[in-house]
Amino acid sequence: MSQSIFEQGLPKTPANHVALSPLTFIERTASVYPDYPAMVYGEIRRDWGTTWERCRRLASALEKRGVQPGQAVAAMLPNVPAMFEAHFGVPLAGCVLNTLNIRLDADAIAYMLEHGEAKAILVDPEFADVIEEAVAKLVNKPLIIDVADEQFMADGRAIGELEYEALLGQGDPAYPYRLPEDEWQAISLNYTSGTTGKPKGVVYHHRGAYLNAVSNILVWAMPHHPVYLWTLPMFHCNGWCFPWTIAATAGTNVCLRKVEPKKVMDLIADEGVSHFSGAPIVLNGLVNLPDEEKREFDHPVKVTTAGAAPPASVIAGVETLGIDVTHVYGLTEVYGPVTSCAWREAWDELPMEERAKLKSRQGVRYPMLEALCVADPNTLEPAPKDGETIGEILMRGNNMMKGYLKNPAATEQAMEGGWYHTGDLAVWHADGYIEIKDRSKDIIISGGENISTIEVEDAIYSHPAVEEAAVVAKPDEKWGETPCAFVKLKVGFGEVTEADIIAHCRERLAGFKAPKTVIFTDLPKTSTGKIQKFVLREEARNQ
Repeated sequence: MSQSIFEQGLPKTPANHVALSPLTFIERTASVYPDYPAMVYGEIRRDWGTTWERCRRLASALEKRGVQPGQAVAAMLPNVPAMFEAHFGVPLAGCVLNTLNIRLDADAIAYMLEHGEAKAILVDPEFADVIEEAVAKLVNKPLIIDVADEQFMADGRAIGELEYEALLGQGDPAYPYRLPEDEWQAISLNYTSGTTGKPKGVVYHHRGAYLNAVSNILVWAMPHHPVYLWTLPMFHCNGWCFPWTIAATAGTNVCLRKVEPKKVMDLIADEGVSHFSGAPIVLNGLVNLPDEEKREFDHPVKVTTAGAAPPASVIAGVETLGIDVTHVYGLTEVYGPVTSCAWREAWDELPMEERAKLKSRQGVRYPMLEALCVADPNTLEPAPKDGETIGEILMRGNNMMKGYLKNPAATEQAMEGGWYHTGDLAVWHADGYIEIKDRSKDIIISGGENISTIEVEDAIYSHPAVEEAAVVAKPDEKWGETPCAFVKLKVGFGEVTEADIIAHCRERLAGFKAPKTVIFTDLPKTSTGKIQKFVLREEARNQ
């Protein structure tokens, strides 16, 4: 086939083609709005010019310390300024940012550091003990950089070779701005527990990060210079790409070390917060604040929430406070949220309860998500839009992960048939909106964090008195979902209580993964001996 006339003599050059990367956002904002506020954290106030300079210093210093392009730099940090800066300084050096879940234990952290081959790690003093224990398990130990927090952790213990500010002092503030040679280049590594105890390393690329960051702006109709409160952990899916989104909009990052409902309410009122994100537990905390701790504010405030669908009563309660709720849905594998319950004007006239019920649906695809459907996972035949037929949520587009690090088999399985298979079961309504009905892989979402039922079951089975165990999600008003364990004990072992099983699990798992409820019973099984979890889920719901 001859070449089209539209290809002849029209080459791709540096003048008409550059890699899509969120690094573009901060470079532009720092040049256009260098004096605009970028960072608020306690007494810290920094503008975009200063923030960009600090990111460049970080990139330069990492390079001087021997961290090479393509290598991982980990971060065990809460929502502090250094965590935001790492989202730009690390990829500017050509490296891959590995944000670690600050709720995990030393064994899980050690696995991630080893699997991702981290060459350096930024550590907040609050997590010095767990990182010290994790690094002690490694053969190849990363460079440890302490990130002191004199405002809120003045008595923190240092375990690293140097402190973060000293590291920045070694960096060049004029470090050259450069985009990746290929937008498919990895920008970050995020671990998800998946359906087994061993985490999978999800690799993001610059192109996907750029596009999902822009999608956030479009879905939320974000204006120039929003004031964004960091209630959502930046370690989780890179803060749903919002570090890059806020740079693109020349907004203000209001960092919050620990989510406390009263503090959230105060910051909304005192700092003029216009946007924030978080799991339903964050919303629930605001709704349940004592009246004397609630604040009035006269500016528009919006929140996105995801995870286990928030109860309609919680959505209604938050909106009564004057905060507009947008429900979104996504997974680690797709850069965070990629669907939203896009609002329709006709729904404005509905009673509050009906509006809240509609808002609890997962909705329709983001502008930058190419395709979304509910279908048979084997035949890929779309389910009818009848609100009743259950199928699997499938997606495709540029905001899909590159794949699972060092796990081609799992990557191929996840992308089978040209679709990303979410493992979430849903119905498709007549208006095209999807609504999750179950999770085929039994993942529990508690406070916005994934918990593998298999991992919890393994911990329970290690108790000498346990014969059989199964774990399912139990609805919880505060956390969204919590682990509920059904346990059959061995005959003649002696008395074992619910507290005994929970304590046993807490010794072996991060605290939030331990079951909150334990029910001693015979487990229902199929004729082939498989535990019928759907029966247990129903029983857990009725507890």
